[in-house]
Order: sequence, then C-alpha cells, then structure tokens
Amino acid sequence: MLTSISIANYRSILDLTLALGRLNVITGANGSGKSNLYKALRLLASTAHGGVVGSLASEGGLASTFWAGPKEISASMLRGEFGIDPSHPNYIKRLKLGFATDDLGYAVSLGLPEPTISAFCLDPEIKHECIFTGARYHPNSSLVERQGNMIRNRDGRRWEVLSSHIANYDSMFDQVGESAQAPEVLQMREMIRGWRFYDHFRTDRDAPARQSQLGTRTTMLHHDGRDLAAALQTIIEIGDREALEAAIEDAFPGCRLTINCEGNGYFSLAFYQHGLLRPLSGSELSDGTLRFILWVAALLTPRPPTLMVLNEPETSLHPDLLPALGRLIHHAASHGQVWVISHAEVLIKQLATLPECQLIEIEKVLGETTVPGRDILDIPTWRWPK
Repeated sequence: MLTSISIANYRSILDLTLALGRLNVITGANGSGKSNLYKALRLLASTAHGGVVGSLASEGGLASTFWAGPKEISASMLRGEFGIDPSHPNYIKRLKLGFATDDLGYAVSLGLPEPTISAFCLDPEIKHECIFTGARYHPNSSLVERQGNMIRNRDGRRWEVLSSHIANYDSMFDQVGESAQAPEVLQMREMIRGWRFYDHFRTDRDAPARQSQLGTRTTMLHHDGRDLAAALQTIIEIGDREALEAAIEDAFPGCRLTINCEGNGYFSLAFYQHGLLRPLSGSELSDGTLRFILWVAALLTPRPPTLMVLNEPETSLHPDLLPALGRLIHHAASHGQVWVISHAEVLIKQLATLPECQLIEIEKVLGETTVPGRDILDIPTWRWPK
C-alpha cells in the first residue's frame, strides 16, 4: 500500500506531498487541481509500461506540463504585500514524481534534453530514477539508481553497473526489469503495473458495454467497460456472487441481473425489473443504470489490484444511487487501496465517516494546488534524490 506520494513542478502542483491511507478521497472546487493529481498518478504508472514519453506528448509535451508560476511562493506574496514576479528565472526545470510504501519507494525526474539538431529536441528525457528502501529516500537507502544513461545497483557496500547505455527516453523498468541482479526493479515494476484506473465509462448508444460480446474469463474490467458481461459472469462463477446480487438489490430494490451465455460464446446483459414481463437488454438500460452496473463489475473484481483509482465515479448517477456506490467502494477498500476523486457531497460525506478514510481537501492559492490547514507535522517527510 502506498503510504505517501510526492509531486513537484507539474501543472498547478509546485511541490506537494500527501500521506495516504487505505481509502483516500480527494475533493475540492472545480479548478483546484484534482485532475492534475489524477494525471500525475497516471504518469507515474506509465513509467512501468514504457509509455511516459508518449503520455507527456498526449498532454502537449513536457514543457507545457511544467509549473508556470515562480520557483518559490513567499509568505509576502501570499499576504499580497508583493506581486508575483513575471520573469521566468533561469533554473533547471524538472518534473518530479515519487511514492513510498512501507518497504520500497520510487522517484523519477524528467526534463528537457540538451539543445541538439535533432527534430525530437522537445522530447522529454528521464534524468534520474531511484528505488529505495523505507518510507523516504536517503543516500544509504538507495538500492537501484539511474543517472542519465547509466543504471547501477547496490551490492553490499559497492555499486555495480547494470547498464551504461540506456536511452534517455526509456525507463530502467524497460532496460533491467527482468535482470536477476536487480529483483527490486521487477518487484516495483509489477506493483505499478497492477494499479488500475477508471475514468469515465462509455454509456452512449454505441457503447461496447451495451452490445453482445464474445466473452472469455475476465478477472478485471477493461477501462471502457467493453467486457462488462464477461466480467460479471466471472464474478458469478469465481468471485463474490452474493456481494454482486446484494449490490444490485441495494441500488435497485426488486431487480436482479443475469448474464445470457449464448451457444456461440457471446455474452449479454439481462436486467430484470419489478413489474416488467421480460428482462431489459444492455441496449435498453439508462445511462445511470448501466454506469452503476459497470462500477459493480469494477469494484467486485475477483482479482483486486493493489491500487484502484476512481475519477469522479458519481458521473451520470442519480444522487439516490450514491449511498449504494459508497458501500461498494467501502467493500473494495477492504481488499486493496482505493483513491476516489470526487466533488459529490453525498458520496464524500458517506466515505469520510469510515475509519480507514483519508479525506484530502485541496484548494488553489495563487495558482498553486495546496492542502489548507496542514501544519508541518501533517506533511510526510520526503526527500528527493539528488
């Protein structure tokens, strides 16, 4: 389980370190930086999938993701005694992302390349990576380091070079992820690859979840819900069938859900509603009903991830469905770590009453995403590798 996450120089986040629990609820006004926290976590995940450069390109390039304000915001600026210096100081900019668990931590630093004649002169480079032991970095706790084109790991009191020619755009997870000399890299890579993100499920008329689909055993729902019927049938056969039936009854009293398994291998939804003489197919369900069923399939997965991130799960749901959704999220948090990014007051208040919930309210001050009301003892100790 992640115990802390740290982000520096990313969009509205100048320097932010958060303590995390088993269930984390991120909330704040529109424009406060909730989406930036979500995107930063996805960027971290992309390092283990070999796609961090492409992910930054889809956001407009590394230069456009850098913090656009001054290098430091002084107390006098916050009090309004001095204006914000419009000049851009000549300092080396780095986008830094990192997290820690009780056992291992990881940090990565990205920057722009030195001026060259290449047409790819704006491609971001991975300047530094580090895997360390414990909840925070210390030079003596470093296990594997990547500096520029070289990767080395600690062997007792000595350092051993694993690679000296890694490309600037590749992570050490790509280069030495299978090396027997650095099992920590493989362990960290597989942990990150196990994270699961759910943003906005498709529920439009042509959404795959509405259609009959060729199904195979599905222990994790696809991020767009295309394998919904197969995922539900998997829960029925090898997962918590009782929890699935209870969730449907909780949200839609008197209703039940079954899966039609056709002889040609295709699966489809059959939603039985009180008072109707036939079940409704996936194409007939309302957007809200289909979206809730999608959340049932995601949150009751037979193979819970180490981290599940839900971005605005209340979208398209009637307020009456939010208490049932909250109970589903609570159930999922008993099997793995969960992040919920939301501004639905009903859902937030319900989750905040749970003892394992870490409620994080953010706001934006002078363009910077901050957590108001924290004192120095509330901020986890974090140290960036040099």
